[in-house]
Amino acid sequence: MSSESAPAGRPVRIGVQVQPQHAEYAQIRRTVAAAEEAGVDVVFNWDHFFPLYGDADGRHFECWTMLAAWAEATSRVEIGALVTCNSYRNPELLADMARTVDHISARDGQPGRLILGIGSGWFERDYAEYGYDFGTAGGRLDDLAAALPRIESRWASLNPAPTRRVPVLIGGGGERKTLRIVAAHADIWHGFGDPDTIAHKHAVLDRWCAETGRDPGEIERSAGAEGEPGDVGERLHAAGTRLFTFGLNGPDYDLAPVRDWLAWRDEKNA
Repeated sequence: MSSESAPAGRPVRIGVQVQPQHAEYAQIRRTVAAAEEAGVDVVFNWDHFFPLYGDADGRHFECWTMLAAWAEATSRVEIGALVTCNSYRNPELLADMARTVDHISARDGQPGRLILGIGSGWFERDYAEYGYDFGTAGGRLDDLAAALPRIESRWASLNPAPTRRVPVLIGGGGERKTLRIVAAHADIWHGFGDPDTIAHKHAVLDRWCAETGRDPGEIERSAGAEGEPGDVGERLHAAGTRLFTFGLNGPDYDLAPVRDWLAWRDEKNA
């Protein structure tokens, strides 16, 4: 990993994805509050209409109405979807929704705390039951590439504008299309895989940055993490990852494993 794509000054951050499935909303709300109190940096949900694990017809809640509630209920953590499905909302509408949640999350003269996490979509059941055209993976990626400039343009024209330049997180590891889109538009890239896979994806992303004239150091590198911070964490950190995110499944959202990572974060940032 080059020093360009992993700036020495970028701190380690810890995120949790509170998966909005198999739980009452009161359990989700308590988990978000507990994560903020524990010192987590970012709390994500996801943008699906049905559970991804366990009972396929179990309890599940919608993404963006939940983010608006989190914006009001929290005061410090950044919030966002990991990730929004580009197919489910008109880009101009999504930009306005994001701007509104950004304003709701602003506190005491500080700017808003929304991260716009976005991807091309993949869960076919969502499309089939909610009437969206599933199309092809390549077509959905093309739609994402076309939507991002529209979102950016709408932010520039809204009154009031967002409280800050809303960070854009793009999820996905496709090397031919997805990482090219990341190089053009993202502030954060999120991927999954072992440290060697993540390091390889970083190198591909760096090459796309070189082709597009983008400074790779501008893009924070995020990855799903599990296991021990002294092992997996150190290896991902050496590969350039700085945002480490953990999935929490309902109804028994367990923050205990995250606490060791929070202590490791504090040691790395000291």
